[in-house]
Amino acid sequence: MRAYETPFEKVTAKTFPKGPDVLASGHRACQGCGEVLALRLLLKALGPEIICVSATGCMEVCTAPFPQSAWRTPWIHVAFENAAAVAAGVESAVGILRRKKRGPDRRIPVVAIAGDGGTADIGIQALSGALERGHEDFIYICLDNEAYMNTGIQRSSETPFGANTTTSPSGKRSKGQSTWKKDMPAIAAAHGVPYVATANPAFHLDLMSKARRAAAIEGPAYLHVYSSCPTGWRLKPELAVTIGKLAVNTRIFPLYEVLDGRYVLNRKVDSPVPVSEYFKLQGRFRHLKEEDYGYIQARVNEEYEKIVKLAETFPVELQAAS
Repeated sequence: MRAYETPFEKVTAKTFPKGPDVLASGHRACQGCGEVLALRLLLKALGPEIICVSATGCMEVCTAPFPQSAWRTPWIHVAFENAAAVAAGVESAVGILRRKKRGPDRRIPVVAIAGDGGTADIGIQALSGALERGHEDFIYICLDNEAYMNTGIQRSSETPFGANTTTSPSGKRSKGQSTWKKDMPAIAAAHGVPYVATANPAFHLDLMSKARRAAAIEGPAYLHVYSSCPTGWRLKPELAVTIGKLAVNTRIFPLYEVLDGRYVLNRKVDSPVPVSEYFKLQGRFRHLKEEDYGYIQARVNEEYEKIVKLAETFPVELQAAS
């Protein structure tokens, strides 16, 4: 083991990280924001000895209105499209300093953070390049709130089918969003990177453990994180954790990992909650009818079973090790 390698330590109720949060309180996120909850937990798991690069978006706007900042670690705000490129450059610079013995001989993860628009749409080229180059200490986190919430709730390629947004409005001739979510975890995994995972702040220990694993693995890591938005989803602020649990228990957002191309399903849902229970809590789906629920349920089950079958092709020992 190199001196700067980081051993993986799973986060449990007993080993929950102590000390102050890396993301300070007093930020300007909306009440009930699931995205800032996810970010706070991720940074708590990673600890302060990281360098963060944030694309323009909700988390940049609400945590760093000049001259204030909620970040207790080195942090850089960059453009919508280039968080991955800038983070890759920082990671390379840190590596050079370490090899020249002008920096600490330990791992310093460089963490790129962007929303679904800055990841799946505007930033996908920079992300693909960073993953393909194989940066050792590079972690990319997509905080997926399923639309461009910061600029007015416009649809993105991560907006789910049927959702009402300002650019995919529901009406007499429209069901809202007409396409299905882009499968960004599968796109990241197709680059052959050592670690890809989905995570959800409603399952906080799983989320934090995945952040730790991403930091421990040598090579690029991609985390796709469910991030509820009370404003854009027309969701009651107190339901952030409830909706997160429903997303998993309806099979809409399965929790899994891809380790060197091998799938591990972290939480198997054999008796799913109907998707209608998830939709009825959100105003963005208020226009959907029973027949729409059935159509979406069939697609959700089909996509979930694909993950199950991929996971079943790998050894039981690997499943138990996750």
